[in-house]
Amino acid sequence: MSAGWLYLAAMIVAYGVANFLQAVAAARVKAHQTLHPRVLLRLVRERPYVAGVGCQCLGYLLAFLARRDLPLFLVQASVAAGLGVTALLGIVLLKWRLSGAELALLALLGLGVLSLVISAKPGPSHDAGLIVVVALAAALAVIGGFAFAAVRLHGVPGAVTLGALAGLAFGAAAVASRPLANFTAVPVVLIDPLLYVLIAHSLVGQLLLGLALQRGSTTAAVASMDAASTAPAAAVGLCFLGDQIQPGREWLAAGGFVITLAAVLALTRWAEPQHPVPTPVPTPLVRQVAAPSTECTEQVDTARFLSVSEPVASSVLRVSPPSLPHGRLPVTMAPVDDGDEQNGSFAPAPALEPQSGAELPVKAPSS
Repeated sequence: MSAGWLYLAAMIVAYGVANFLQAVAAARVKAHQTLHPRVLLRLVRERPYVAGVGCQCLGYLLAFLARRDLPLFLVQASVAAGLGVTALLGIVLLKWRLSGAELALLALLGLGVLSLVISAKPGPSHDAGLIVVVALAAALAVIGGFAFAAVRLHGVPGAVTLGALAGLAFGAAAVASRPLANFTAVPVVLIDPLLYVLIAHSLVGQLLLGLALQRGSTTAAVASMDAASTAPAAAVGLCFLGDQIQPGREWLAAGGFVITLAAVLALTRWAEPQHPVPTPVPTPLVRQVAAPSTECTEQVDTARFLSVSEPVASSVLRVSPPSLPHGRLPVTMAPVDDGDEQNGSFAPAPALEPQSGAELPVKAPSS
């Protein structure tokens, strides 16, 4: 038996654990609506995310080794089987409640992957031509353009869209890794442009997956990612990289692929959030009040001025120009010695038309 089958089985477990740990970490970090690398910087502060990335890197390595012998349509479809491992861990450890439809679709997904395992024919890959390299580089720009618009989506639609874009990036990385797996000399690999296309797509896919997992539905994000990474990569492998199917089992391969893809797409439709999505807190509006005019000699609070309870002398209010701020009365005060000091509240002043510089006599009656 080829070692590729062992790598394939270990890859499924590694990806399943990675998705679970990253979902736990993403639920602890505030959701973002911008496509910025700081999202990853905040996620790496969470230990589960770091452990999840470690499992995902292990899954990358195992998938890379499996692609040396196994066709892309099998390896990429088997990545989707890791969703079953993710769901099992969530049910056992975090008490996730999956609907009956989700459980049935996960079982259907396993059936589809089993059909592909039976129909796949192991074999090495052909070398990638210049057309494949240019197409993969152009796909990176297209994925990034759509991601800037999709990052504003919320809930399950956001998880599905961002997960699908992450899947396209991971699928492109898988296409690049299939020919690279045939090389044994490290210097040859380092000068191959496919290596740097693989790294770029992997980083973009990791960023988009982190954003997708923040939208609340782990099954929707991972299922859409697996669907988008499977179909294009399988088509490229069969058409350009020499992937083969066991003779007489073409029908089984086609049926298994359709079942797998349909189950993954259906999971994006019936998936429900496994953790609450934080809602943004509205920013309170702050009213800015203009500073009062500085043309006055002194400002006195009229509300306080009209409720004086201590003895005061009669005064003359010198009114500044009539444009006065609300609740404030700019005045200059000059004492008037008329020999009539009284206590208590001020009596209402006569209604006068204030003019600039006018003097208004005010007396304080005694009790």
